[in-house]
Amino acid sequence: MLLFLIACSSNHTEKKTEEAPKELAPTLSETSNGQASAPSEKMMDQAETTAPTSSKTANQVNTSTNRSGIDFTELAKLDPSIRLDIKYATTDNFTKTKIYDCPNCLLRPEAAEAIVTAHKALNKKGLGLKMFDCYRPKPYQQRLWDKVPNPDYVTPPAKGSMHSRGAAVDLTIVNANGKELDMGTPYDFFGPEAHTDNTKLPAIVLANRLLLQNTMESVGFKGIRTEWWHFSYQSKTWPLSDYVWPCAK
Repeated sequence: MLLFLIACSSNHTEKKTEEAPKELAPTLSETSNGQASAPSEKMMDQAETTAPTSSKTANQVNTSTNRSGIDFTELAKLDPSIRLDIKYATTDNFTKTKIYDCPNCLLRPEAAEAIVTAHKALNKKGLGLKMFDCYRPKPYQQRLWDKVPNPDYVTPPAKGSMHSRGAAVDLTIVNANGKELDMGTPYDFFGPEAHTDNTKLPAIVLANRLLLQNTMESVGFKGIRTEWWHFSYQSKTWPLSDYVWPCAK
């Protein structure tokens, strides 16, 4: 009997451990949602890659998860005092058509936290942020391209926009009453007047643009030369995403 028990014990096999998923290194990239005057200056995204996910931050709330398991943070739930005017969910944009089914401002968690930090810094001056565009799903980028298939104005969906990574924002500064500060041009104005290196503008416009630039750079965002309103988060990169937020019925 003793020999039988020893033989049974020796036949036990070890369970095969699951192989941990491999992480692919992200790419560093930059782009805008379009520009007309200087396409050679456009900072285009590299080809889509898979970036590692990160753990949620302590203040992150109301996240949505796409099929890749990567989280987005809804900015309005993170800080309701940040004003939203999502232009592509209306006809008040340069295409004159509605691109998004409904408005929302989603960002990757770290980028969203940085926006809140910038907003709170402006609050100390009696000012705040107003968002024109945030995360732009790849299907909506395709709609934009279908409407305006011109790489001088819209980044081709195959190449991808930083907006489609959840890492870019279009925004401005407003006063305590919600009035936009004078930035010299409206949002999505494609001409030299919107260029950040254009110094032939009123002093108040230059001061307001500098305030926006300094505020955004202080929290890890970087602008581009041809659009005073566009900034991309630089501290981390993420892959392009096709997640589309749900609309209330």
